Amino acid sequence: MLSPLFSLDHFRAQLAQAPGVDERAETAAAERNSQLTKPPGSLGRLEDLAIWYVSWRGTERPVIRAPQVIVFAGNHGIVQQGVSAFPSEVTAQMVANFKHGGAAINQLAKLAGARLDVHSLDLETPTKDFTKDAAMDSAELLSALQTGWKSVDPSADLLVVGEMGIGNTTPAAALACALFGGDAGDWTGRGTGVDDTGLANKTRVVAEGVALHGPAITDGVEALRRLGGREIAAMAGAMTAARMMKIPVILDGFICCAAAACLMRTHPAALDHVVAGHQSAESAHAALLTHLGKPPFLSLDLRLGEGSGAALAIQVLRAAVACHSGMATFEEAGVSGS
Repeated sequence: MLSPLFSLDHFRAQLAQAPGVDERAETAAAERNSQLTKPPGSLGRLEDLAIWYVSWRGTERPVIRAPQVIVFAGNHGIVQQGVSAFPSEVTAQMVANFKHGGAAINQLAKLAGARLDVHSLDLETPTKDFTKDAAMDSAELLSALQTGWKSVDPSADLLVVGEMGIGNTTPAAALACALFGGDAGDWTGRGTGVDDTGLANKTRVVAEGVALHGPAITDGVEALRRLGGREIAAMAGAMTAARMMKIPVILDGFICCAAAACLMRTHPAALDHVVAGHQSAESAHAALLTHLGKPPFLSLDLRLGEGSGAALAIQVLRAAVACHSGMATFEEAGVSGS
């Protein structure tokens, strides 16, 4: 059981003290992979993924039996500036849809045999408009991080985090811009489908937010406080909790990756237990994945959020682990390896 988070500095300390891979398990997995009944490297990235998974779970021949998908929902003050094609009320409506089993993530989680949990974070109280003030104060950010921190099931053997929050591609773009540089337009996409006028307005909002807060941003946690959102912070909290329990994580799309970027910019090794499930159709997601150093499994032009692309990628990782654990070695099969 994880201890509670007491402060933002305590959260930073958790990132700095987080456990690393089981090196003996990693070496043993690589050795087993070299002996399986296949030409070397013939399963491509599946081989690397399996070795990575084993290195975090520390089990010689694991099976993924208990994946968990968590969707966090939050609302944003910058929606009042017209950055989304939908009103904030849709966030709560979609949360209800998740709870009634009617969304895409419900179907994909069920197909993957994953437990699905949904957490709403003060939907009636949007974050502040970050062009005028910090999105959250320290207490609000800590509360959101704690929601994610406490939401991870210790018995899970794989975690996917997703989000729902009308307007949240705007704070994600602002976070990416503040953390990695470039112009606001480099990071700002159409999100839910705004037109050219809406995109120009959204880009302005991102630029104003970064100009206001950029000089005061010292790490990813402070970026998250000033430019982020409650659901983005909760994803960061959940990913960090998973790290403490050595539960591997599959990243979803642009917004999830923005949360991950805040962790990496706070501690450079914070994402060692993380892989990218897919590259979304959001225009800047490919660039963000490059900055994170996380090549995606899939590229299917998804742009839904909800954890949907990562939930679909569970099947790929499960296939990698099944081959690693279930295949015979040359010796076991009585097949000549040379």
